[in-house]
Amino acid sequence: MNRLFTTVATAALLAPIFFHVSALARDGALTQSTQAKPQVQLALAAEKKIIQRDQKGKEQVTWQALGSGKAIVQAGDTIRYTVTGKNISDQPAANLAITEPMPKGTVYILNSNSVDSEAKATYSIDGAKNFVEKPMIQVSLPNGKVEAKPAPAEAYTNVRWNFRKTLAPKTAVKAVYEVKVR
Repeated sequence: MNRLFTTVATAALLAPIFFHVSALARDGALTQSTQAKPQVQLALAAEKKIIQRDQKGKEQVTWQALGSGKAIVQAGDTIRYTVTGKNISDQPAANLAITEPMPKGTVYILNSNSVDSEAKATYSIDGAKNFVEKPMIQVSLPNGKVEAKPAPAEAYTNVRWNFRKTLAPKTAVKAVYEVKVR
């Protein structure tokens, strides 16, 4: 069962973002219309990375929430997105998958993905048509041969988390990824 949820927009960079979520009832099949279906509520938060030096010259990293009206995002800034999925129903949600696009005007920061639950992260470089753990591109070499190489960060269009464990009622999962503003 596929459901499309709109996000909680917290900044101009978030305006075009939508979540794609799939979740099945505990037995792996769709529930009958007479039964309650699992409902996963999603929220998206964005924060800008702020780097300052303390009195001893040591770098101090903090994160400023976007959407507060105080943050200005410029080329080169790092933005951290946190996706929270909460099962608000009384039914377990199995096979939960959350797909998140890279916002326009940003580049995915390789290996910045983390999650607070067991989940497999996969990535798309073709606008969410195909997902793999390590995207590859075909590169033509000077000798005319074609070779597969890891896709550059600029090619990443989406990240997807497939949660291995069933999301119990009234519990939540969080996934995080970072992008750099072009």
